Amino acid sequence: MSSVFMISTNTNVEPYPVYPIGMSVIAGALTQAGHRVFQYDMLAHGESLSALREKIAAFAPDYVGISIRNVDNVDSFTSHMNGYLEKVREIVTVAKEFGVPILAGGAGFSLLPEEILNFIKADYGVVGEGERKMVRLISCLEQGQEPDRIFGPEKGIPGNEIPAPLWSSELLDYYMAESGVVSVQTKRGCEHCCSYCTYPYLEGRKMRLRNVKSVGDEIEKLCGCGATDFFFTDSVFNDKAGHYLQVAEEIVRRGLDIRWCGFFQPASIEPDELDLLKRSGMNAVEVGTDATTDTTMRGLNKGFNYEEVTAFNDLLVSRKIPCAHFVIFGGPDETMETVREGITNMNALKNCAVFAFSGVRLHKGTPLFKRAIKEGLVSSEQPLLEPFYYFSPHLDKDEMNRVITEGFHGRRDRLFPPDEGQQRINIMKKFGFRGIMWDRLIRFND
Repeated sequence: MSSVFMISTNTNVEPYPVYPIGMSVIAGALTQAGHRVFQYDMLAHGESLSALREKIAAFAPDYVGISIRNVDNVDSFTSHMNGYLEKVREIVTVAKEFGVPILAGGAGFSLLPEEILNFIKADYGVVGEGERKMVRLISCLEQGQEPDRIFGPEKGIPGNEIPAPLWSSELLDYYMAESGVVSVQTKRGCEHCCSYCTYPYLEGRKMRLRNVKSVGDEIEKLCGCGATDFFFTDSVFNDKAGHYLQVAEEIVRRGLDIRWCGFFQPASIEPDELDLLKRSGMNAVEVGTDATTDTTMRGLNKGFNYEEVTAFNDLLVSRKIPCAHFVIFGGPDETMETVREGITNMNALKNCAVFAFSGVRLHKGTPLFKRAIKEGLVSSEQPLLEPFYYFSPHLDKDEMNRVITEGFHGRRDRLFPPDEGQQRINIMKKFGFRGIMWDRLIRFND
């Protein structure tokens, strides 16, 4: 069997540092297959290339695995790669000094595999879920075979076979100290059809649900390591089948004293179900509202309307649960009229935060990319390594940005442009606050 040196390349700390569970899941699969694995995190080790070089030399691996979580920060105000992939290329350059194959993967890599592989100059790439493919790829190389340069997507792993990460105690200690939040995934796949989203491509359109007991075991194990605050990283936590309620019941049954947050769709939740979620530790909700009017929700194929957003927000407010809406202006069918209507709508939502973005980051294979081609905004060969943002042809984006800025002026809980929110979070960090932190922007009426 071989030795594999795994590197998490993500050094982004906005809005807070995130434990590299993707790398740890692959590390677990490789370990189970009999390989010797070392997990190295660039952020936790101070982004030092010299320290990386020393660690690789000491481990003497047969292979180096590169995990790429982000390609850019999806902020059109900084319309380039933000140095993300340049840093990855520097890491690959160091790893190449040791003369071993470099294997790249991760959610970010899977969005643009060929372009990224050529840019960072790694040897092989894995698209999509990598637990089994990484094991197969290394097996091929061990046997002297010449595998495809890029292992493409395939049928997803069944839910009851999705493994838990091989948690690193060293990295857990670092991230609990830095952010206070540990991420857990309870399912893969997305049953929704938002026109811009890459989740269906990365994880499939069918929800694959992890065994609830396995999820409970993982959370309980992490609690034993000192974790108290969790974020459920599922594409959407409140799935239609109600698996999320089973997870909440398992947390309550085990008597786990935790706080947690997750991504929600503004769907109907019964009051008793919300009470269950609160008992299980839900202390905040992030909502994929995405658009701000019925017109633009239809343009993004959101599957709900603004009335449902308001009802969902009001329900959370009634239980004093902090809620943050993430919205994008400038998407399909946006006009200056809908921009102004959207600002009014967002400002009317009570006791919540709103994070607003300008323009929709395009990715090939999505319905929005195909629409952009039809509207003459891009060609089918448009390179997307450098971010390209969709803006409705019915508006001027500079005027739109000005109107949004003016519309949210003076609201501490309305954050635009995106770096405005990060500046406020950074201030809270300096005062020693940890966790999601945006919940501190919200005040409930007694």
